[in-house]
Formats: sequence, structure tokens, C-alpha cells
Amino acid sequence: MSDVLPLVDAHHHVWDLDQRPQPWLDAPGHEPIRRSHGIEDLRRAAERPLAGRSLTSTVVVQCVASVEETVELLALAGQEPLIGAVVGWADLTSPAIGDVLDALRSAPGGGGHLRALRHLVQGESDPEWLQRESVERGLRAVQDRGLGYDVLIRSHQFPQAVRLAERLPGLPLVLDHAGKPPIARHELADWERGIRALAAHPQAVCKVSGLITEADRRGWALHDIRPVWDILLDAFGPERLMFGSDWPVCVLAGGWARWAEAVEHLLGDCSPHERQAVLRDTATAFYRLTDHENEK
Repeated sequence: MSDVLPLVDAHHHVWDLDQRPQPWLDAPGHEPIRRSHGIEDLRRAAERPLAGRSLTSTVVVQCVASVEETVELLALAGQEPLIGAVVGWADLTSPAIGDVLDALRSAPGGGGHLRALRHLVQGESDPEWLQRESVERGLRAVQDRGLGYDVLIRSHQFPQAVRLAERLPGLPLVLDHAGKPPIARHELADWERGIRALAAHPQAVCKVSGLITEADRRGWALHDIRPVWDILLDAFGPERLMFGSDWPVCVLAGGWARWAEAVEHLLGDCSPHERQAVLRDTATAFYRLTDHENEK
């Protein structure tokens, strides 16, 4: 067995543009990633160890509002040992949401890898989208099946995420990209209030991911990210934080290796136990990942 410790990447994407279009890539500024990206591309990007750890398990996350994409991701997870879990999509407002979730979980090849659902709430104009009766009914179906929910919001949408945590205390929640703090604008006060309000709910954990694309993508430095890290560490504690690369989106702001280097510096004052939590244990527990080390 190698002496290199295991690393979990709790948030990345893959897409094949020949198989499924990704319309969001047409937006200006996405040219560097406007091509297909697969697991082998991720392996190459993640060759650099992070704090002495090598990538052993990942969580692949949906990109578009498509059950068909989720089926494709589940099939990929069934074939690819590196993928330990899938965060998929289904229409939470559908009266048939329970049946859809059951079909996804029993999909041949990889259905058992479904661990959570996600919707791009960041794109919803309704400030109470997560409180809609139909959405809450769908999230109760998610909860009833032992699945979690990835919360994708921007900082002004924290109130509805906090109300969700209050109304469904049994639904495991993970905040994607730390709620997208407005790092480039240096306006963290409202975001910090939202973070602390959500962190007060013990079923909520947080992904340390997607931060560099919220900073000045060309000119960010560690000192831009550290205030966000300090707030997250104080609010959630290391046992409720998990590392995510947000690959290949992170390529827009320097890539996997540069983000990994920044995370190493951020973890510099943490104990080995705390680093273990952020780089492996929190994600392993939330997404119920297989312990690859014990399989070797």
C-alpha cells in the first residue's frame, strides 16, 4: 500500500458535448472549458498530491436540469471506480418525484451511487423558491429515501436555505461553493451572516469549493481567499467542511493544481485530524463513500 493518504474530491463535473449539450457553456468567458471533459482528464489534472494525499474518490455533480444526464452519470459511476457518489437532478415539483427517485436509485449499473439531489436555485428569481409547497414536498421525498440535498445558492438567497434547514431538520444539507461569497467585490458581511445562520443547523455542512471563480479569476491570491476560509472554519468547524475542486470550472481561475496549492496553505495551521476531516472524512460521511483504503 502507498504511504500517500487518500483524498476525496467532493465536487466535480464531467460532460460529453457529443452526447449532451451544456448550454451554460455558451456564456462569454467559458471558452477555456467549452469542450468535453471526462474522468481521465480529471485524473491528469489531479496528479499533483494535495497535502500528501492522492485522489481516491470523487463526487460527480449534475450540470443541467435533466434526469437523462443523471442516468448517464449513474451509469458512469457504475463503470468508474474513482466515482464514489452522484449528485443528480430530478424535478422536485413533480407529483411523481418519489417514483422518479426510486427509478434512479434502482437504475441498472450505477443507481446505488445516487446520494443527493441538486437544483440550480442560484438561477431562480423567486426569493422563496425553496419554500414552495411543491418543492418542499419533493424535498421530503428526497429525505424519505435517505438522500441528501446540495444547496446551490448565492449570498442573497441564504434566508430561504436557512428556512429550509428549519423546516426539514432531518434532511442532510451541503452548501455548494460556500454559498458563492462575493470575493471579487470584497463584500463579505451579508454572506457571513448567512453562513453563520445556516451553520447553526447541525444537519448542514459546507463545501470548500468554487471560491477562486468568485474571486478575480485572473488576479486572485491566497489573501483574497483566506478571510472566507477563516469564517467557514469558525462557523462550521473542520468536521463540517469538505474539499471540492469544482473541476473543470476551476480551470477558469487557475485550475486544479493551483486551487490544491491554495488549500494546502489554508490548512497549514490545522491539526492532522482537522485536515483529515476536510480532505476526506466529512465528504465520506455525508455521501456514504466506500472506504477505498480498506479495500486495498
